[in-house]
Amino acid sequence: MHNLDEVDSPALLVFPDKVAANIDRALELTATANGHCLQPHIKTVKNPDVARMAIERGITRFKCSTVSEGELLGSVGAERVLLSYQLSRVKAKRWRELRALYPDTEFASLIDNADSARMASGLFADDPLPVYVDINPGMDRTGIPPDRAPALIELMLQLPGLELRGFHLYDGHIRNPQDAERERQAKAALAEVDSLRRSAGENMSTNLEIIVAGSPNFPFYVGHENVWVSPGTFFLWDAGYGDAFPEWGFQPAALVLTRVLSVIDGEKLCFDMGSKAISPDKAQPRMTFPDLPDFEVVGQWEEHLVVRVPSTEGISVGDPYLAVPAHVCTTVNLYQEMLPVVDGRVKGSWAVVARDRRIGV
Repeated sequence: MHNLDEVDSPALLVFPDKVAANIDRALELTATANGHCLQPHIKTVKNPDVARMAIERGITRFKCSTVSEGELLGSVGAERVLLSYQLSRVKAKRWRELRALYPDTEFASLIDNADSARMASGLFADDPLPVYVDINPGMDRTGIPPDRAPALIELMLQLPGLELRGFHLYDGHIRNPQDAERERQAKAALAEVDSLRRSAGENMSTNLEIIVAGSPNFPFYVGHENVWVSPGTFFLWDAGYGDAFPEWGFQPAALVLTRVLSVIDGEKLCFDMGSKAISPDKAQPRMTFPDLPDFEVVGQWEEHLVVRVPSTEGISVGDPYLAVPAHVCTTVNLYQEMLPVVDGRVKGSWAVVARDRRIGV
């Protein structure tokens, strides 16, 4: 890159051509007879520029984790947005404000218990809220066990203010390194929810949907009727998923720019890339260095990273390096902006607007 001497570090660089290629690859993997079944999660990028790139390529439906992310999607004209949480009363009031602010966007949410269903019913009685039953397929985080779902569905169908659209399940617990075993587990989970869908839909005119999957398994669900997949990491990809799932064919599109702070001795370097610059939620190494393939993390602090390399000969204080995060989603959340690299130069800024818990609503 030609102008790195103008960019302070640490910084998060984003490569729009690689983002575009990743979106195109995701659409290729999710192609169906009717177009595609991709409903991507915006949590990784939290950025309107990437959302617009997706919309320009024919993606109209998204998933999000926060009200701010929902507001971002409304602002760029997304047609349908699913909040992958059920609503607390406070969040429900904000979600209701979003619906008024962006009437052309459909805002939906999840429900996994009777109390939340009754609360949402009361708040949305005059303008029914599209909702999905959140199923726990074994992740044990949120969601109702499949065997308890029929009673909840029966209640929801009786309550005003709720418009049952289908089912949601997140399969993050399915992480077997063998593709065939992951696919077997994924399809078993889908079959259980599909049975619920058929039973619930017997007395409904609506064709109920299933929204499923993160990045490790989403291709396994493609081609099933009215099933949408919602990976998010694919936009930027990272070293963690890149090592674990190279077969999906995505490429890292967001890298951390760091510089040598100190040449400690003949085999140790210190970089300005502490836990405030790259996400600390994974075990070390929390990054890879394409130009330092044989490094070992010695220690990491808030502002410093010390690594051991075979030799520090030829390396000077101030030298720039690029690092691929092990977990890009939480790394993006550390930055106010991503700096686009176009034609080998850093140009402009992409704001990480939904990093804030509140934008306007």
